[in-house]
Amino acid sequence: MRLRAFCLIAASTFALAACGQPAEQPAEPTETAEAGQSQAQAAPEFTLVNAEGQEVSLSDFRGRVVVLEWTNEDCPYVRKHYGAGAMQALQREAVEDGVVWLTIISSAPGQQGYVEGADATGWKDEYSAGFTHLLLDPTGETGRAYGAVTTPDMRVIDEEGRIIFTGGIDDRPTNRPEDLEGATNFVRAALADHAAGRPVATPFAQPYGCSIKYADEQGEAAA
Repeated sequence: MRLRAFCLIAASTFALAACGQPAEQPAEPTETAEAGQSQAQAAPEFTLVNAEGQEVSLSDFRGRVVVLEWTNEDCPYVRKHYGAGAMQALQREAVEDGVVWLTIISSAPGQQGYVEGADATGWKDEYSAGFTHLLLDPTGETGRAYGAVTTPDMRVIDEEGRIIFTGGIDDRPTNRPEDLEGATNFVRAALADHAAGRPVATPFAQPYGCSIKYADEQGEAAA
């Protein structure tokens, strides 16, 4: 995977050889710190730098639905969704409906796919990803503000900046691509409920995947 600038990382699932890093050990399903929160909670504001070196703020998209996706290219649970093309398809589907999709990497530099000085040009096209921006959160401040603890970990934010869905992407907490068939995708369902003017039927789903390695947990100095 090709990334650039101060430890840029890719969210693809097929770049392990290029990164030269072993896959992260899968974590058992765990609850986020936000599991008990009201799903009408205001989404914390943030400003992060994208893979092209541009600053992107959540407030840039007020008045639009926003999906946040925490990712880690080394995680087999992430590869489950990207390898089958399911995540890319959902991204494109959402973006075509006017949703903003922000893919975030909150892992510490040097952990879970970070690559020094690589080039991100063409990454989105190469891996057919449909996200709006790939955002880097090297200090982990944004990830912690949202209580993200696994990859993947998802949030859906409505036009008024309220979190209307938190947690796992679907009801099949495995790393096997074959389990995507017949799975209930909670992000797709939340977007459909909201578009139809209905309350989100499942506002929280237990997240599953690989634990995010935050910077201070790895002895990294906050940047």
